[in-house]
Amino acid sequence: MTLLEIRDIHTYYGKIHALKGISVTVDEGEIVTLIGGNGAGKTTTLNTISGITPAAEGQVILNGEDITSTRPHEIVMRGVVQSPEGRKIFTRLTVTENLEMGAFARSDVAGIKRDMDYVFDRFPRLLERRTQLGGTLSGGEQQMLAIGRALMGKPRILLLDEPSMGLAPMLVKQIFEVVTYLNTENHTTILLVEQNARMALSIANRAYVLQSGAITHADSAEALQHDESIIEAYLGGH
Repeated sequence: MTLLEIRDIHTYYGKIHALKGISVTVDEGEIVTLIGGNGAGKTTTLNTISGITPAAEGQVILNGEDITSTRPHEIVMRGVVQSPEGRKIFTRLTVTENLEMGAFARSDVAGIKRDMDYVFDRFPRLLERRTQLGGTLSGGEQQMLAIGRALMGKPRILLLDEPSMGLAPMLVKQIFEVVTYLNTENHTTILLVEQNARMALSIANRAYVLQSGAITHADSAEALQHDESIIEAYLGGH
């Protein structure tokens, strides 16, 4: 069943035509990835879905309902939660307070506690640092916190923007293991933006390639891993 669909979306930054009529679907239970170079429109796509950068034309459909003009905090309340590029944690709040901020739209106290325990179980490093200020964490720990904060929103679909950015290879592997776990064991639907195309395609079900605000390829992740043009452009050749 299609959980999220964007139909013929056009988005502008002033006079810059950032998204040029793109259409993407994400079925319930999938990991779908968007890959492409810098400036391709990947982050803009997620921000348009989240209502942060409103679409000028087209529709964003969640579970059959048009949410194109819905305000960002209401989109979160409907279960579309974004872990942003660059982490953007609250540096002057503790780890625990950051996680509590992720649950701002919730009132189920027992459920919030249960989900925080879940985050600490998935990221033991955060449990060890639960009273530390976010700004004192390492880059990898801040990325764990950003994902954990998003999980506290109880997402139906998790929008992950460049989770591996700036991380050492060992931490990248750990982050992607968590992403896979969230999908397979926690049944979280994920739309993943990632410059590490090889890693993204290795865990995704399907993929879209963006270039200059337009989709140039759309196929199964496995098929794109064997597409000569994708190998040459994004996977570092043979």
